[in-house]
Amino acid sequence: AMAGGADAAYIYEEKFSIKDLEKDVYHMASKMAEGVQRGLIVRNEKCNENYNADFMHRLYSEEGKGLFSARMNILGHMQQGGRASPFDRNMGIKFAVEASGWFETQLQNLGIKSSKDVPHTVAKESACLLGITKRKYVYSPLEELIEETNFQQRIPKTQWWLKLRPLLRIFAKHHSVYEEEGEFIEIEERHVATESVIPVPEEPTVEETETN
Repeated sequence: AMAGGADAAYIYEEKFSIKDLEKDVYHMASKMAEGVQRGLIVRNEKCNENYNADFMHRLYSEEGKGLFSARMNILGHMQQGGRASPFDRNMGIKFAVEASGWFETQLQNLGIKSSKDVPHTVAKESACLLGITKRKYVYSPLEELIEETNFQQRIPKTQWWLKLRPLLRIFAKHHSVYEEEGEFIEIEERHVATESVIPVPEEPTVEETETN
């Protein structure tokens, strides 16, 4: 929506009311009255079951009489999967190399020397998911990800890009102010496959060996 220069975008993660729709309609009418002969409203299909695309189309058409006309265009389904792009293939190779190095390091730390040895660990870090956070490879334990995931909608409970939402309204010249200051993040690609994630069991002392 931001890249396309939308005047407003309605999504599931951010609730809205009829008052918000009213403000956006008036903003569109004011914008058209000042000579800007274009406008774009984006709506996610699951943002609200009552304020659907047909309702919004009728609302903008009615309130825009004499100033602008509204047209509705429903995009087709965007399927997940299909042909992998060169970026996807490159990213897949990087993830595979990173994960392979992680497995090798953890097996060495647990004292696994041959294929006949069976690793035993109850550490939550042994069941993890590899991802990228702030330009770094990060291994997140599944136990922690359960608390951060909305399984019903299949999305994270906290979306990092929600902080950018006010910029959309600022670019569209709404009466909005972005209150939160920016955060400087140093771009760094960090390989953590060589770092121990699973806690390494401590070597028993001489006294413990004799007692056992």
